[in-house]
Amino acid sequence: MEIRKIRMGMIGGGKNAFIGAVHRMAAGIDGQVELCCGALSSDPVKAQESGELLSLPTDRIYTNFREMILRESQLPPDERMHFVSIVTPNVAHFEPAMLALEHGFHVLLEKPMTFSMQEAQLLQQKVNESGLLLCVTYTYSAYPMVKQARQLVREGKLGNIRKIMVEYPQGWLSTLIENESPLAAWRTDPERGGLSSCMGDIGTHAAHLAEYISGLKITKVCADLRTVVAGRRLEDDGNVLLGFENEATGVLSASQVAAGEENALKIRIYGEKAGLEWNQQEPNSLLLKPLNEPAQLFRAGQQYLSPLAQHNSRLPAGHPEGYIEAFANIYRNFSATILAKINGTSPSEAMLDFPTVADGTRGMKFIETVIASGQSSQKWTAF
Repeated sequence: MEIRKIRMGMIGGGKNAFIGAVHRMAAGIDGQVELCCGALSSDPVKAQESGELLSLPTDRIYTNFREMILRESQLPPDERMHFVSIVTPNVAHFEPAMLALEHGFHVLLEKPMTFSMQEAQLLQQKVNESGLLLCVTYTYSAYPMVKQARQLVREGKLGNIRKIMVEYPQGWLSTLIENESPLAAWRTDPERGGLSSCMGDIGTHAAHLAEYISGLKITKVCADLRTVVAGRRLEDDGNVLLGFENEATGVLSASQVAAGEENALKIRIYGEKAGLEWNQQEPNSLLLKPLNEPAQLFRAGQQYLSPLAQHNSRLPAGHPEGYIEAFANIYRNFSATILAKINGTSPSEAMLDFPTVADGTRGMKFIETVIASGQSSQKWTAF
């Protein structure tokens, strides 16, 4: 019998957790995914309360992820979850992801993929051995106009890429709010967040976006990192010179202490024939700037967009699409690929367009290389 809907379990993301609610909204938009079970908190009481608030079946509310994965694996194939969405702090990514893969479940992971590069390599090895899917939520690559930008580069509209400039300023950590905000507390805690705060939380998004649109890999970095706010344990600001394949160069600037900024991710890519520009806070517009010609404005929802951009557009032109819809594009493509595997069909190129374990491993490599570069007296550190 052909399966039409994918069943999802969730680890983390209980009540009052920002990103868990975002994941559930995104997963539910297209009606392809249903939440069937969860271990929604490391606190058993909170896990139980969270499951009840989401109306999960009583016997599918679990108080720890090990119990959930083991019990789900023992259910009949037509009842058990197909994949697990892991939305915990960084330190709690690897163990549930590996356990899920070992028991035959596909995995969707918040970024950064793991706590360390060694963990990332182990996950990638396991994915390669098992044939299972692992998706990492580099959300900004799923916006329709980012897809269009990638297509313009592929079509040669920019010519050979020369320079990439990507910036990601936020202002929410401009003061020491760790004691007031759980979101700030774990992100700036090296025991829960890892080596990096700024580059691990937002710099990795910027790096992935640069590689995704340009099609070029980063080959070396030269980083200057700072901890601006007194009392903070990890860096909250940084500037990184980038070297790419094909001798392209770049600059990545990320800051969590840019007072007054919200989520101002912006990328500009320049080639020999044209440049392009995309701003996450105005995500439905993409600017192409040909050399010695008038600039061209591309808008989401229009019929002139590439098939990939249209596939990831949900609304008619003029109706804003944003963060939740971009998240939903990742869930839709990932779940559609799982569905194709289950039903014995071949996923389309559009379905396969989601960040994979390889992207997650590169994200961890970026974080560790940038931190090493920031601590080094050498000008460049090989990626």
